Amino acid sequence: MSERYCVIGNPIAHSKSPEIHAAFALQTGQDMVYERCLAPLDAFEATVRALVAAGCKGANVTVPFKLQAADLADRLTERARAAGAVNTFLFNSSGGIIGDNTDGAGLVGDIIRNAGVALEGKRVLLLGAGGAARGVVVPLLAALPAELTIANRTAATADALVERFAAQLAQDQRLAACAFEDIAGPYDVVINATSASLAGDLPPVPGSAFGPGTLALDMMYGKEPSRFMLFASEHGARQRDGLGMLVEQAAEAFLLWRGARPDTAAILDRLRLGG
Repeated sequence: MSERYCVIGNPIAHSKSPEIHAAFALQTGQDMVYERCLAPLDAFEATVRALVAAGCKGANVTVPFKLQAADLADRLTERARAAGAVNTFLFNSSGGIIGDNTDGAGLVGDIIRNAGVALEGKRVLLLGAGGAARGVVVPLLAALPAELTIANRTAATADALVERFAAQLAQDQRLAACAFEDIAGPYDVVINATSASLAGDLPPVPGSAFGPGTLALDMMYGKEPSRFMLFASEHGARQRDGLGMLVEQAAEAFLLWRGARPDTAAILDRLRLGG
């Protein structure tokens, strides 16, 4: 019988993760099934426990459950512990839950390999201070930017996140925080880690954040460019959605589950073409 995996979220119908993991399985010769799982907003833990009881081997976790997933895990990998957020579960044979976070590796891999943008020495702006943002701070810093500024609607929330990571990283001086209205651009890379695009909204980022050489990456993806991407383009930036990040973080999760690393380039190209 094929081993079962899934992606848990709310909403979840839009997720391309089943298509991606089916392609990974075909490419690497793995016998597995991967499905979408809609978890009620007030029943995430019950949903996960039911999956474990039903013999599910692992799961990805998406909006809005990444922080709850970190609390639920029995053990966290080093990168999940650093992030305080989990996007990947591995369920072991005794019913234990291991939490990992592959978001940061996926984001950095997409920016550097797929978008062809080096992060070393660059000014990077991260919009949002929730679970999606937490998962990418340490990998972004490991790519050696000159600075990483975390901006949020509420400055105190961004300050708290910077303090959390500064304490972990020996008071890394490259980290800064501000409110959206205090953003002082332009930045080389602007990453939207807010959930605004899910609702078709635009985070309150000023146009001055972008310049002609800016890469503006929205962690969300859809059939059409998000309002964030369109706004960035209007201010001269190069737009990119979160599909490449999704494929790259999925490959990291697949490696954890199945011990095989798929080739992402062909799969990403096919998804871009809609095939």
